[in-house]
Amino acid sequence: IVGVIDLSDESPVEDVDTVVARIRNALRFVDADRLILAPDCGMKYLPREKAFGKLSALAKAAEKVRAEL
Repeated sequence: IVGVIDLSDESPVEDVDTVVARIRNALRFVDADRLILAPDCGMKYLPREKAFGKLSALAKAAEKVRAEL
């Protein structure tokens, strides 16, 4: 499990390309079939809209990288 979404208090919603770069970096160390993408921590304290935006960026980035494999 690799945390590719920053959940610190001040972090903005990542753009998809930022998350794609983090995933590509993780793939240097972990085979794609063993890689599980996740936020770097829990989302309990994030506003719902921000949490949804971050998860949406994660899903779109994962889809983009999967298409490259």
